[in-house]
Amino acid sequence: MILTLTINPAIDRTITADRLVFEDRGYILDRSEAAGGRGLNASQVIHSFGAKTEAILTAGGATGKRIETLLADTGFAYEIIPVASESRTNLTISDRHGLTVKLNERGNPLTHGELEEIKKRVAARLPKTAWLMICGSIQPGVPQHFYNEIVELAKAHGVKTLLDTDGEALQHALDAKPTVIMPNQHEAERLLGRALITRSQFLEAVDQMQAMGPEWVILSLGARGAIGSSPEGVFEALPPRVEALCPIGAGDALGAAFAWGMERKKSFADSLRWGVAAGTAAAKLPGLAFPTLEQTKAVYKQVEVRPAR
Repeated sequence: MILTLTINPAIDRTITADRLVFEDRGYILDRSEAAGGRGLNASQVIHSFGAKTEAILTAGGATGKRIETLLADTGFAYEIIPVASESRTNLTISDRHGLTVKLNERGNPLTHGELEEIKKRVAARLPKTAWLMICGSIQPGVPQHFYNEIVELAKAHGVKTLLDTDGEALQHALDAKPTVIMPNQHEAERLLGRALITRSQFLEAVDQMQAMGPEWVILSLGARGAIGSSPEGVFEALPPRVEALCPIGAGDALGAAFAWGMERKKSFADSLRWGVAAGTAAAKLPGLAFPTLEQTKAVYKQVEVRPAR
């Protein structure tokens, strides 16, 4: 099983407009909402690929109840940890040309007892888990080393970990040496404290991040694909040129398809190819939507994977 953990989930509200412009009006064409958060998005992709997944998440207040209602229609297993504070709401606005604005709430603090309950619920499922995906931001007030503790818990059970987070939570968790981290370009820039612009800078960044502790690194580069480093070598996966309608969530699809590939004993390079295919297929869909296995397969055939050096 692939287990996902989302301690800071949200209601993801998505608005599609005819255009996004300054100092003029646009018109709303469609609106939707879904239970969101990187881990929940990953579980949705894994489930759509026909694999077994379970999501662990927190939920609190009226927004938390709405998250629970929306999850009932997803089809994959999940366990909600009730918390006292209100869950957050995020807003994505995109237009027909692919221009997207995403505004996220930070979330509300969790208590020490709630954090201990999260660790307890995760530990209970690790004996039946092949991969644990630790996904998304942590709420203000949550100790920055919390993900570090989760990675160490998984390692004690022989479970591989994919860490998909940002900022100090990522930096602290590197001390626990997760199996793989997958920052996007902006997250890598924040981690390393410098701009990344050229291909040579991307390759240097992958090497530098791998020296910080993780076994493998995937640097997600959006429409430019991804660069991945593992004991098998350093590879770049180049997607086909597509018309991107909404890139939000593409990174979640990439991580989910990569873990799906690795759980099925595919090579690192081939799993990276599946990840980039899923991310590209997600970007082609309007709003915050995720591809099926068939949609991903169609793109997979067009993704080129080659040694980066």
